[in-house]
Amino acid sequence: MATDETPDGRDDEHAVRLEAGAARLTILPDLGCRVGSLTVGGVELLRQGPNFGSFPMVPWCGRTRDGQFRNGGVLHQMPRDAGPHAIHGTGRHVAWRTAPGTTGGSACFYYDLAEPWPYKGRVSQRFELSEDRLDLTMSVETTDDSFPAQAGWHPWFLRNLGRGGQDALIDFTPGWMEERGDDHLPTGRRVETKPRPWDDCFGMPDGVDVTLTWPDELRLRITSPAEWVVVYDEQPPAICVEPQSGPPNGLNTAPRLVTPIDPLEVRATWAWEPLG
Repeated sequence: MATDETPDGRDDEHAVRLEAGAARLTILPDLGCRVGSLTVGGVELLRQGPNFGSFPMVPWCGRTRDGQFRNGGVLHQMPRDAGPHAIHGTGRHVAWRTAPGTTGGSACFYYDLAEPWPYKGRVSQRFELSEDRLDLTMSVETTDDSFPAQAGWHPWFLRNLGRGGQDALIDFTPGWMEERGDDHLPTGRRVETKPRPWDDCFGMPDGVDVTLTWPDELRLRITSPAEWVVVYDEQPPAICVEPQSGPPNGLNTAPRLVTPIDPLEVRATWAWEPLG
């Protein structure tokens, strides 16, 4: 796995940079259309490196058991890149295209689904940067058969902003925690929230609403109409807060069909407030 010192690609010739007030956003379409950098007042908020930043999870989120899912009576096999399972989708591994119309504060990107994903379709992602927020939208459309899909984001927010301040505090009130089995997949049981560290999925039926606060430095609120969020804080450098359209292994346990008349759309907002 890459280290914090691994170059983040911000000097890539295809990088797209957006600016709004003191906020600067760098998007790397050739590196899975991930956010390579988000700075506010010159302070980096994201862990650096080609495996980090913030990447899209699509057309599934988290782990899919044994890399397999069914669409009706058809069983499909995805590459197993997380032990016995398939993880985080294929979108983070491909180059995305930059759509026309990029302005100083917004940009759109897309790619067409292809092998190993067995269905035809298009995934689009839009970034809209303001002085105090980043609005994200991702959609999955089919150009042929209907299929189950998921979408979400996997940001690696720095646990410490590196200016001598305190580590980030996390605050949210989930409806439940999905019990995690020894295979790192939800068992199907909903339980009370257990102590950190977490690599766990939480249900938030009124929408994702999680706040990270670096005391006396910055407050960051992550919201989404999506009803699921994974929080991962087992690695010291970062805290991941991942809004997503369904739980891990959801292609099997909570399939959401993308049809020609009903695409999947997921939205999220990161809103910040300087405290210092």
